[in-house]
Amino acid sequence: MTREKYLYGVLYAVISSATFGLIPLFSIPLLEGGMSSQTVLCYRFLFAALLMGGIVVLARRNLKLSLRQLYAVVILSVLYALTAILLIESYKYIPSGIATTIHFLYPLAVTLIMSWLFGERTSIATYIAIVVSLIGVILLAWGGHHGGDFKRGVALAMATVVTYAVYIVGVMKSRASRIESLTLTFYVLLIGAIMFFLYAFATTGIGPIHRYVEWRDLLMLALVCTVLSDYTLVLAIKYIGSTMTSILGSMEPMTAVVVGGVYFGERFDAVSIAGVLLVIIAVVMVIVQGGRTKDRIQNKRVE
Repeated sequence: MTREKYLYGVLYAVISSATFGLIPLFSIPLLEGGMSSQTVLCYRFLFAALLMGGIVVLARRNLKLSLRQLYAVVILSVLYALTAILLIESYKYIPSGIATTIHFLYPLAVTLIMSWLFGERTSIATYIAIVVSLIGVILLAWGGHHGGDFKRGVALAMATVVTYAVYIVGVMKSRASRIESLTLTFYVLLIGAIMFFLYAFATTGIGPIHRYVEWRDLLMLALVCTVLSDYTLVLAIKYIGSTMTSILGSMEPMTAVVVGGVYFGERFDAVSIAGVLLVIIAVVMVIVQGGRTKDRIQNKRVE
């Protein structure tokens, strides 16, 4: 892997995590406006699949999949969809900043899966970065407001740790890794849209979109928080691997906490600020460590 490819991977990972962290900004107003979470997710994935489908057609990508690849894509789509619904449901019980910071525990799960199941060597510096980032996440959650059904919200957010970690590892290690990034993203979103359509139809029904602000929020959810976030996530995983990508996902809780504090009046005190600073330190540690590793590999090749 070249240094340029590594830097692109880091950039893609940061963009993916930052845009994913914007989900509360567009979804919470819809939920507070009376739209069910099932309807929100149905429209979000439907619009995202249509947008990505248009991009795939314009880019003239090959949409053919083998049966084994299709099987892998379906499993990944289920995991991604589960993550989406569990996270948006957790917003009903705990502040969005806390939910997203709990969700950020997935880097630890990714690292453990890659280490235990695939024998990936992980440096001491990476483990230190994980510990620092997790301490930051704990501080972020500690600094939040613990109102509502806190335990239920935490349980839902914790469940996303498993589903998202397995999704990230699956993109890297399953047969889906051989699928072109645009094509893979399109199929994940398309299958997710079908799942949420059936889910909404069987439960609350699919509510209509009445106002301009609802169209705006749904389109932003689809374009920014789904198409852009998932596509850059797939690119990041293919460029720098699942472990590095997951650790750099720390922009998610930072973004969510800022959004929660600025737009929804969620508590953002000195403890939360300390958590944000620790997360930033962890990100810098990962980037510097990764850059030094790439330099050592390149120097050995030159010698």
